[in-house]
Order: sequence, then structure tokens, then C-alpha cells
Amino acid sequence: MKQILSISFALGLMAALPQAAQAGCYADYKAKQDNPLKLHYGVAELSGGCSKGAAQGELAPRLARDGWTLLNVVSVFGDEGLQERKDSAGRYFLRY
Repeated sequence: MKQILSISFALGLMAALPQAAQAGCYADYKAKQDNPLKLHYGVAELSGGCSKGAAQGELAPRLARDGWTLLNVVSVFGDEGLQERKDSAGRYFLRY
């Protein structure tokens, strides 16, 4: 019986790992353009690490392609924080 429980636990753990790996990672950030000065708040999906440092490294070049300068990464979060930021980010929601 103990062996059956161990096997069941191991199988359950293996089934849960792919779901955890698929969890989204997002960052909300502030960026600017000069001449004329424009500011925006946005939300972006991250493909690398899920930390502020990784987000800075990933977002700065994405934004720079369109002439934006990353000011700061406000936070990083998972799927659970995505919808609450959608209205605030407006047209910059998942744009970069």
C-alpha cells in the first residue's frame, strides 16, 4: 500500500510539473520617448527569467526598436495579475 501511494504521488508530481513550467511571467513597466516627451505604462510577457533584472534585459531592446526608453520595471507577476492591469496599460497591454 505504501508503495502504491509513493507511485501515485510521483505520477501526480510529474503531471503537475509541465503546468508549472507553462505558467506565464509578465512585467509591468514605464517607458518614455523624447521630442516630444511621451510616457507610457505597459504590460509585457517575458520569455526569459521571471525577475526584474531579466525583465529589464528583455524589455529594453524591445522598446528601443520603436524609439522608447525603459524607465523602470514596476513588478513581475504571473497569470493571476494580468487582468487587473489590462485597463491601466491600455494599448500597451502585451504590445511589447
